[in-house]
Amino acid sequence: MQEALDVTRRVEDSHFWFRGFRRFILPLLDDAADGRHDLRLLDCGCGTGHNLRLLQHYGRAYGFDLTPAALAYARDLGARAVHADIGAIPFQSESFDVVTSFDVLQYAQDDQATMTELARLLKRGGRLIVTAAAMPILRGGHAAFWPEVRRYDRARMKRIATGAGLHVERVAYLFSTLFPMLLAARVASRWRATAARDDNDWEMQVPPAPVNAGLTALLRIEAGLGRHMALPFGSSVLLVATKR
Repeated sequence: MQEALDVTRRVEDSHFWFRGFRRFILPLLDDAADGRHDLRLLDCGCGTGHNLRLLQHYGRAYGFDLTPAALAYARDLGARAVHADIGAIPFQSESFDVVTSFDVLQYAQDDQATMTELARLLKRGGRLIVTAAAMPILRGGHAAFWPEVRRYDRARMKRIATGAGLHVERVAYLFSTLFPMLLAARVASRWRATAARDDNDWEMQVPPAPVNAGLTALLRIEAGLGRHMALPFGSSVLLVATKR
């Protein structure tokens, strides 16, 4: 876990995946804020704290994580982060305007209970933004370095959100343009693992500059298109929901 966090922190600024992720998420935060900069925001499972820096633009941002090493990174960035479990979050009900959770839900043993806990934190009219790993066929590769319980499709994500009493505004796949090459890489990774364990998380290595720039540009185009059309597959699923 420590090694994976170290690698993540080293590449978050430059790796095409993280650059693309921010292209997907920032417009959603802008929509949620609607021009305000006095919001209360919470990032559930804040990891290294990198995404808390995005939230801080819109108001007072808080985060929590279960991993002490992640909290150390987050606090080094000046983030307000505490130690907590996403299944029992130590904040008052209806105390946040925006709640986010990025690529954490797939690790929760009871995702319905976890979604209900996230909904509990939202003020009436507040916005929830969640991403999670999508499509079981993509198991393996980088995903094998983390203890995934499940991967999602749009139907399951929508079902647990409505089960938590939320109004679903959008459920969509992300990283659709990378899906074919990622699928090929994951299948190859599983095939290699039958012969010998590969502990080198090569998916988290920044590729050569021209390749990294090209893939970043591809995700920028997808982020623009995705605002206007639903793409049929992807390696992540996005939920945007509100509390009425």
